[in-house]
Amino acid sequence: MDTNTEKEYHSADDAGAVNYDEICGNMILRPIGIVRNNVAAPPLVAGKDGLKLNGAFEETMEKFRDVPEATSEIILKEEYTELCEDIEAYSHLVIIYWGHEVTEEGRSLKKVHPMGVTTNPLTGLFCTCSPARPNPVLTKVVSLVGVEGNILTVRGLDAIDKSPVIDIKPYVREFYPQENIRIPDWMQAITERYDS
Repeated sequence: MDTNTEKEYHSADDAGAVNYDEICGNMILRPIGIVRNNVAAPPLVAGKDGLKLNGAFEETMEKFRDVPEATSEIILKEEYTELCEDIEAYSHLVIIYWGHEVTEEGRSLKKVHPMGVTTNPLTGLFCTCSPARPNPVLTKVVSLVGVEGNILTVRGLDAIDKSPVIDIKPYVREFYPQENIRIPDWMQAITERYDS
């Protein structure tokens, strides 16, 4: 009797192992709250022509540089207030939110110039932090400033006003790799430009 169950597959579909519709059906994400801040428009806009800066380069980079000090409120639905009990014990949180202004054209992009800058290489979308994604689920580590009832005040959130919040998790540094992290040169240049 042959007990070798290893087979060579080039994709999950070849294996017949995944029926996405059967497993996922119509997934439904329910927002737990919304973001309130003074950011009316995103710094990057995605459309049929790709990812573009929403304004002049230096002006847009200044917006990115302002993010770490900017405060936002996350206003939770009242029913989720209890889920934040003891959250003040954490200095930082991971905010998971929906890019609600990413258009269908933006969601269908396959490659982008990171940060909407054409001198950056045209790169597969999953290799970037672009807000334009098939499912615009966006994440950001923020510092927790305070909690009052169902309102969390955070610093460093790059979401625009009224972005739906999908989930909140505590940021625990030890859960993330600390050593041997590799990123492409172009991403290193972006992070240096962002920090300067």
